[in-house]
Amino acid sequence: MTKPAIARVALDHLHAGTFDYLVAPGVHARPGQLVSVPFGRRQCIGIVCDVGEDSALPLERLKPLTTLCEAWPPLRPEWLALVGFAAGYYQRGIGEVALPAVPAGLRDPKRWARQQRSQRRYVATAAGRAALPGALPARASAQRRLAEALLAAPLAADALSSLHPRAAALLDDWQAAGWVGMVTEAASSDAVDQRLVANLVSEPVAEPVADAVTSASVARALASEAPAASIDRLPTLTDEQRAAVDAIAGASGFDAFLLHGITGSGKTEVYLRAVAHCLAQDADAQALLLVPEINLTPQFMGRLRARFAALGEHGVVALHSGLSEGERAANWLAAHQGRARIVIGTRLAALASFRKLSLLIVDEEHEAAYKQQEGLRYSARDLCVWRAKHLGVPVVLGSATPSLESWCHAEQGRYRRLVLSRRPAADTAALPTVRTVDLDAHKRQGRLSGDGLSSTLLDAMRERLARGEQSLLFLNRRGYAPVLSCDACGWVSECTHCSAYLVLHRGDGMLRCHHCSWQEAIPHACPSCGNIDLRPLGRGTQRIEAALAEVMPDARVLRIDADSTRRRGSAEALFADVHAGRVDVLIGTNMVAKGHDFQRVTLVGVLNADSALFSHDFRASERLFGQLMQVAGRAGRADLPGEVLIQTRYPHHPLYAALARHDYAGYARMLTNERRDAHLPPFIHQALLKAEARTLEGALAFLEDAAARFDTLDVAADGRVVRYAPVPLAMVKINDTYRAQLLLESASRQALHLALSAWRDTLGGHGVLRWAIEVDPLEI
Repeated sequence: MTKPAIARVALDHLHAGTFDYLVAPGVHARPGQLVSVPFGRRQCIGIVCDVGEDSALPLERLKPLTTLCEAWPPLRPEWLALVGFAAGYYQRGIGEVALPAVPAGLRDPKRWARQQRSQRRYVATAAGRAALPGALPARASAQRRLAEALLAAPLAADALSSLHPRAAALLDDWQAAGWVGMVTEAASSDAVDQRLVANLVSEPVAEPVADAVTSASVARALASEAPAASIDRLPTLTDEQRAAVDAIAGASGFDAFLLHGITGSGKTEVYLRAVAHCLAQDADAQALLLVPEINLTPQFMGRLRARFAALGEHGVVALHSGLSEGERAANWLAAHQGRARIVIGTRLAALASFRKLSLLIVDEEHEAAYKQQEGLRYSARDLCVWRAKHLGVPVVLGSATPSLESWCHAEQGRYRRLVLSRRPAADTAALPTVRTVDLDAHKRQGRLSGDGLSSTLLDAMRERLARGEQSLLFLNRRGYAPVLSCDACGWVSECTHCSAYLVLHRGDGMLRCHHCSWQEAIPHACPSCGNIDLRPLGRGTQRIEAALAEVMPDARVLRIDADSTRRRGSAEALFADVHAGRVDVLIGTNMVAKGHDFQRVTLVGVLNADSALFSHDFRASERLFGQLMQVAGRAGRADLPGEVLIQTRYPHHPLYAALARHDYAGYARMLTNERRDAHLPPFIHQALLKAEARTLEGALAFLEDAAARFDTLDVAADGRVVRYAPVPLAMVKINDTYRAQLLLESASRQALHLALSAWRDTLGGHGVLRWAIEVDPLEI
C-alpha cells in the first residue's frame, strides 16, 4: 500500500515552520500551490511548500486539504526560496512572508472556483459527431447553432448563454446521451483567461496581443541608435553611459553593479538600454525596476511604454500600494505568468512572482523608503541583491548618493562601480552652483522675513520670474506650522494620543497629528488660560505658500505635498502643470526632490535643512546629504544654468562644503571613517527587539525579561553579540501605545543571526500588545 501524500503548508501565522495536511488519493498537490485548509475552527489560505510522505504527527491527527487552486500555475521554486530566505533573515514565519506577498484578490477560493469553472470545456464525442447533425429538429435553429459550434471547437462553460438560453440544460441532456464530454484545461504559464482578469479589475480589460513579442521584434524596435516606432530616435550615449550599458549587458550570471551617476547624468537611459538588451536576448526574459515612491511610477511608466511599445498594452505593468486590489492582482498575475515583460514598482514589487526574472534594477537605492517599517521589516534593495544572486542574473543599484553600505561593498570589490560623472551632450547645462545663505547674518541685518524667507532667496526668485523661469522651494515639512502655542501660559498643541505635537493646518482649520491621524478644530482661545492670541511656531509648506502669495502676488505658486495629492491622479496632474510651464514657483516636500526632470527650473531654495545636522540618528547627515544632492539636481536642466541656495545657520558645515563641490565621494569617505572609528554600520551588524504595550512599564518589563532570557543562551556567552539595556523609543507613544526597544550588535552577521534564532524561540507575548525583531534597522 502506498503511503498517503503529506502537504507541508505555510500559513500566515507566527509559527516559524509549516503545518502538515493530508492529501486525498487522486489529488495532486504541488509546491507553490495556493490551498484552503482547516485551521482550528476556521478555513485559512496557505501555500504548499513541499509534498512528502512522512509527518511528525500520526496520520489520523492530520486534517485534509480542503481546496486546491488550479486557476493559475503554482508559485515557482525560486519564489519559495526567496520568501524562505526573507523569513529566516528577518526572523519571521515563512507564512507571514509568503501569504501577504500574494495580492488579496488572488487569495480568494471563490475566485479560484470561478476561474476553474471558466476553464471547463464541452467537447463532442465520436458518438455525438455522428448523431447530432441528424438528431435535431429542422426548426430548432438555436439548437442547431449550438451543435454546430460544439462540433467546430470545444465550448467554454461560461460562453454558452450567448448561443442558447438553455444551453447548459441541453448540453447536460446530450452528455447523458453520450454525445458530449467535459474536459478541464490545466492552468497554463503562457496565458490567463481574460475573464479572470476582468473579475479582478473594475474596468474592462483589453484582449491580449495575439502574437507573442519575440526577442527579434524587441531587438529590431530597440536597436541601439536606430529609430523606434514610438520615439523619434534614441538619445546618443556618452562614453560613460556606453561603458555602463556594455558592462551590464556583458554580465554572465550574477553581477551586482553600483551605478553612481550625478543628477542628470542619464542613469534612466542606462536602465532602459540594459532592459532592452535583456529582453532582446531572451523572448521569455523579464525585468524588474524598483523606484522608492509611488509618485515616480507614472513618469517611468510613460517612458517605458513609449520605449517598449512593441511589448503591447500588458507588456509593462506597475505594482504598488496605490493600485486598487483588482489592478494589483491582475498585474501581479501578469508578472507571475510571464505576460508582463517589465514590472515597475515600489518595495512590495521586490516580492512579486516572475516566470523568468532576468534583470533587477533599484533606482535611488539609498532611499530609506525601500525598508518596510511594519510587519515584515525587509529591505527591498537587499532582497533584490539576494534574489539576483540566487537566480544568477545581474542587479543594478543606481544613485547619485549611494548608501554607505553599497559604497563600502563597491570599495571592497563586492559590487562593480559604474560612474557617470557628467551630463549627456544634449544637456548642455553645467551642474548647478550651490551657495549657502547665512540666516544669522540676514537676521542681524533685518533681511529675514517673519516667515523665514531671506531677501537673497526672494530676490533670486523674482529674477527667475522676470525671465520666465521656474523656482523650486524645498521644505520637507507639510502643514502650516509644526505647533500652535500660547505666549501667555506656554500651552502648546500636543497630541493626547502620541508624544508629538498637533500640526497646524490652516487651510481646513484643523490641528492634525501626522502620526495617529487624530485631528481637532483650531481653538479660538488657549484651552489653558483663555488667551486669544495663539501663535504658530515654525514653518510648513502651507505657510510658505501663503507668504509667497503676499510677497510675490504675480507669481503662480503651486504646493505639492501629501496634503495636496490625496486624491488619486492629483499628483500626476500637478506635476503636469509644472512641466507645462503653468507654474512659476513650486513648493514641495520630498515628493519633488528626486526623479523629476523640470526643464524650466533654474533655482532651488532649501529651507530648514539644519534640523538634521545634529540629530541623535547617526544616519541623519547621510540622508540629508543625499536629499540635498537630489533636490539640487532639479535645478539647471537642458541649456539653462541652475543655482541652489541653502538657508542655514551653519554655512561652514562640512556637509554644505562637500555639497557645493558636488563631492559625494569625499563626503562618503569622511562618513566611512567616522563609522569605522565609532563601530557603527556598515562595520557592525544590528538588530532591534521592539515592544509595544498599553503602558511604558509594560513594554520595558517585557524587554527586561527578554534580556534575561538572552543572557542565558549559549550564543550570548562567547561575547560576540553585545546586548544593550532596554530603552524607550525617541517617540515613546503613538496612538496610545507605548514603545520601547532593545539593541543587539555584533561584528559577525552569522553570530547575530544565530543569536536571534535561538532567542526568538524563547520569547512570548505576555504583557505586550506586539513585539517584533527588526534586522538591519535604519532608525534606532
